[in-house]
Amino acid sequence: MKRNLPQLSELRPLMKFERPSLDFRANRLARAADVWDLRRIARRRTPKPAFDYVDGGAGREVTLERNRQAFAEVEFLPSILGGHASVDLSTTIAGARSALPVGIAPTGFTRFMHAAGEEAGVGAAAATGIPYTLSTMGTRSIEEVAAFQPGARRWFQLYLWNDHDASLELVNRAAAAGYDTLMVTVDTAVAGQRLRDVRNGMTIPPQLNLRTVLDASYRPEWWFNFLTTDSLKFASLSGTSHSLPELINSMFDPTISLDDLRWLRSVWPGQLFVKGVLTAEDARKALDAGADGLVVSNHGGRQLDQVPASLHAVAAIRDAVGPDVELILDSGIMSGGDIVAALCAGADFTLIGRAYMYGLMAGGQPGVQRVLDILAEQMRVATTLLGVSGISELGRGHLNLHGRGSGSPVTARP
Repeated sequence: MKRNLPQLSELRPLMKFERPSLDFRANRLARAADVWDLRRIARRRTPKPAFDYVDGGAGREVTLERNRQAFAEVEFLPSILGGHASVDLSTTIAGARSALPVGIAPTGFTRFMHAAGEEAGVGAAAATGIPYTLSTMGTRSIEEVAAFQPGARRWFQLYLWNDHDASLELVNRAAAAGYDTLMVTVDTAVAGQRLRDVRNGMTIPPQLNLRTVLDASYRPEWWFNFLTTDSLKFASLSGTSHSLPELINSMFDPTISLDDLRWLRSVWPGQLFVKGVLTAEDARKALDAGADGLVVSNHGGRQLDQVPASLHAVAAIRDAVGPDVELILDSGIMSGGDIVAALCAGADFTLIGRAYMYGLMAGGQPGVQRVLDILAEQMRVATTLLGVSGISELGRGHLNLHGRGSGSPVTARP
């Protein structure tokens, strides 16, 4: 083999080095190739009680794992030689357009994970053109979130309280502040047994002890933000230092019924979705009581353990309710491919909770934006390779959902 001396003229085009940047947050976010990378960053930068609150589930975390396994077992069935130069990822949900088939799910304790909290979530959602959902257990109020991003599309998630007058006040405040969709969560009659939180002594405001101080001490940015921003509280509730299970079990109504849902339908002027549906029978009941749409959800594996994965439930619910009822899926989504699988299986839309929170913990609003950018690119690649020109073309011909144990595929939405 004949060798030559390297030619500078040939090397010069290859030697294009990026200019060093001192924006360390931007650098670490840019290096994240997927949401799992952002999770690893979040774990390094966030105290254990806060990270575990996001990362954990109920009981033995069987449902938490089952959600992920359901997505892992999906088989995509691509169509070839379709010839599409671009794909349309936009869709309509709850009466308005969304730039992507994903929105931000309601989360509690949000500013405990990162001081930017709800402001980062609604800011990234507004910039991307997708809906943002504020939780009853949010750490910014209905009005604060609306004032921070007046142009954002905002939904409000409601836990029904024992005091129905207080619930009505929340509903009226949300309507007055321009929230167009009410998401009534029905799977939280009592708090799930989240053992990580019990072991970590998770309360709001946080109860500091030697262990938590030491855990936070080598995460200086989180510690600095915690000490130099306003106090952490459930902004829609009165000030309290109770643990989350104590709050839920003392304030929230364990007797919530279809009559309560009918009452909420009568007082809420906008779209109403019921969140926490896993069976066809419950889907039909919720619709009969006045729901406009359903959120097929097991609360991310954070309530009753050992229930079906949302991805497995959505196909049967779609078959039961027909093609015209809007179905949103949450629980377990960690990639754009997961979102595409959910749409093929029968969902019209999806919500991300943990994935969004990993981005928040990794880098505030830029971290949340990085999550949405990653998901959008993954969706673009997946839909292009499936041979469709837009998400409206996705359907049962594009995947197999493998039934647990049998190995036989479960048919998805036509």
